[in-house]
Amino acid sequence: MDEKNFEQIYEDYKQQGKAQVKIEMGEDLSSGAEQIVAVRRNRDNDLIAFKTESGRELDYITALEEAKLGKIAHVDVIHRYGRDVLRSEPDGLKENNLSELPSF
Repeated sequence: MDEKNFEQIYEDYKQQGKAQVKIEMGEDLSSGAEQIVAVRRNRDNDLIAFKTESGRELDYITALEEAKLGKIAHVDVIHRYGRDVLRSEPDGLKENNLSELPSF
């Protein structure tokens, strides 16, 4: 019976994922999709607005609509709690998570 190095197999898998993220990030940006670079929160710590790399400030609803159209990179729109919700794309990069972005 062949012995498998499960740890190494998993590490290789994670490294391939990191390489793929970089490729996909480049594709998103070359497609004209903007990145969100800052967020605004209300007193309850809910995200209420977003600032893009071009300086546009988007309210939550506008950001949702643009994300659905593929105009915003590295975010997903999911249906949760009976409504559409904007969230960071689960790409393994902590630095581009909405929760990690600075405030504006």
